Amino acid sequence: MRYHNITKDDMLNGVGLRVVLWVAGCSHACPGCHNPITWDAAGGILFDAAARDELFAELDKDYVAGVTLSGGDPLFPGNREAIGTLCREIRERFPGKTIWLYTGYRWEEIAELSLLSCVDVLVDGRFMQAQADPQLHWRGSANQRLIDVPATLQQHKIVLIDE
Repeated sequence: MRYHNITKDDMLNGVGLRVVLWVAGCSHACPGCHNPITWDAAGGILFDAAARDELFAELDKDYVAGVTLSGGDPLFPGNREAIGTLCREIRERFPGKTIWLYTGYRWEEIAELSLLSCVDVLVDGRFMQAQADPQLHWRGSANQRLIDVPATLQQHKIVLIDE
């Protein structure tokens, strides 16, 4: 897996102060995307042990609420295995931290992915410029959903988070 940036002390991509991993690779090519530089799966730099250590050093801080995985698309097919491994490792090592994941895929397309059992909140759906709304919290367009993943998995139906 490749990535473009690790943002520290972020308050825009989930609840609380967070660390954000911006991965490379996205095939959705949403018009109006705020981060098209991340579309190229060969772009950015290799997510190696040093990058993992940098991410974990941030998560080790008491005041950091969790990690947000964005991009690009963490669920771009070429990222799924590495993201799954990373999510499982974060969940095991930092059980009190939340994991948010942004994807252009709809829940219905990816619900079978085992890595979702490690995710707390999934922001799903492609960015749609015609439905863009800067007043929305944690999502760019009204079609995107904030999904409570543990509740959704438990109830076998999509459970949305109220803003």
